[in-house]
Amino acid sequence: MSLMPRKPVPTLSLETVAGARIALSDLKPEQFTMVVFYRGYHCPVCRKYLTELDGLMDEFSKRGVSVIVASSDTRERAEQTKKDWNLERIDPAYGLPLDEARGWGLYISTSRGKTSLGIEEPARFSEPGLFLVRPDGTLYWCNVSTMPFARPHFTEVISAIDFAVKNNYPARGEA
Repeated sequence: MSLMPRKPVPTLSLETVAGARIALSDLKPEQFTMVVFYRGYHCPVCRKYLTELDGLMDEFSKRGVSVIVASSDTRERAEQTKKDWNLERIDPAYGLPLDEARGWGLYISTSRGKTSLGIEEPARFSEPGLFLVRPDGTLYWCNVSTMPFARPHFTEVISAIDFAVKNNYPARGEA
């Protein structure tokens, strides 16, 4: 089953490194919740990507956007992500079950050993995806990938949110 714009997204409720449980259904953003699924601690592209997001968290907040960052990593790997990547504003959620990742339309990969960071990939993990979800729990926009490369730039996402809100631009791709 693939997700459709203007239709409900799957449930999402995970523990975070700070010890909280973050549930998509509990968030009541003014505009959107941005759900960022990353590959995990082993991924050098994710490191750069989440570091960029960490520095832009205030910009998303100013626009009425809540942010969830999640992976299928274990708690220990998520803790290392926060610490080693110097994430000050992001509280990574962890333990995304792979069947739930599939429900979001994410692709699943198998380990190829150590990455360029020298970190072993998990046996199986989800590939990246970025989703904007309306406060009513329906999909507004998404981007998923089979690879770690060529993800949406967060500054462009901010510009797109500004345009969408200013122009009351509808979700597209629903037909």
